[in-house]
Amino acid sequence: MSTLYHRVCCFVLFVVAASASFSGFYQKSHFCEAGVAGSYDEASFESMVDGTAYRPYVYRQLLPAIANRIDRIAPDRFKNWLYIHQGSGSSSYMRAMSVSPTAQNKVYFTRDLTVYLATFLFALLAVYAMYLVCTALEVPRTASVFTPVVVILLVPYPMSLSGFFYDYSELAFFALAVWVALRFDWWWLIPISILGAWNKESFLLFIPSLYPILRQRGSRREALVGVGVLCCLCAVIYYCLRVRFAHNPGATVEIGLFGQVRQFLHPRALLFGTEETYGVRVPRAFSVLPLALLLWTVWRGWKRLPLVMRRHGQIAAAINIPMFLLFGHPGELRALSMLYIVFLMLLAVNLSDWMRGAEAQRAR
Repeated sequence: MSTLYHRVCCFVLFVVAASASFSGFYQKSHFCEAGVAGSYDEASFESMVDGTAYRPYVYRQLLPAIANRIDRIAPDRFKNWLYIHQGSGSSSYMRAMSVSPTAQNKVYFTRDLTVYLATFLFALLAVYAMYLVCTALEVPRTASVFTPVVVILLVPYPMSLSGFFYDYSELAFFALAVWVALRFDWWWLIPISILGAWNKESFLLFIPSLYPILRQRGSRREALVGVGVLCCLCAVIYYCLRVRFAHNPGATVEIGLFGQVRQFLHPRALLFGTEETYGVRVPRAFSVLPLALLLWTVWRGWKRLPLVMRRHGQIAAAINIPMFLLFGHPGELRALSMLYIVFLMLLAVNLSDWMRGAEAQRAR
């Protein structure tokens, strides 16, 4: 019974944390539709599900494809009832969506609702997947539970310009990939890699960082073969998406280097930048205080990380940091998403160390 109670408590805690995180994201960015905070014409919800968004955003097609499929197969009577009762009356069920112009548009409503629910479910899946990573690396139970909660609650903060609905599914696929690599043979990663690359092309770049984890479970040859096969699968998915949307406006990547340089030459935002997250005005994630806390977390926890996670983090950083500098929007730390799992473990070891110190003080 105690195990069942522990699992139920974890479920409730994880649902509450995922709900809060998703609410913070949705309040800040919505789905980039026009007329709301976070609107972004090049990757608006309507253009994403219609397949007319700018490249490279239009390549992130997993959730739009799911939404379009459900919209096609759902009975019209059911969709009409959902549309009528979405935000008013005694039977209303989704008042948060009622402020969105897209949710009031009958053409897009069902797809908007599908992506809304799917994004929340991926946020919840990300919490569970991070919990599984912590347990697989033998993090103490309390830290294994609370560290993923802290990470998911922090997710809206790096979304300084705008977050996107595929950010939560990206985190979920990264965490699932690391957990599967820790516990199973590499071929179990095949479906995760296909779905992860369909969700966002960053998964292709994340695969090489799994090499140290796969190497821990098998020979060098097996790890290299696994990484090679998974990269090829992701590359095929990415190539198909590029061909499918080759005529869309935009480019394969957006160059952000010059904006990054200008920000460092005029560091007002770095020193004093603030933004609203969870309804409270706080320092931007890419400002002095949050960056100092981040560096302090790395400094305190790096040597305590398991060797395999240090190797994973080094490869991920070697790929992600140059990509962030070259192609990321200035100050948009969500572009460093390949480092989220390393950050998870850094928090976990720091939290475990703090808890051990607290227990030692109580024992005196």
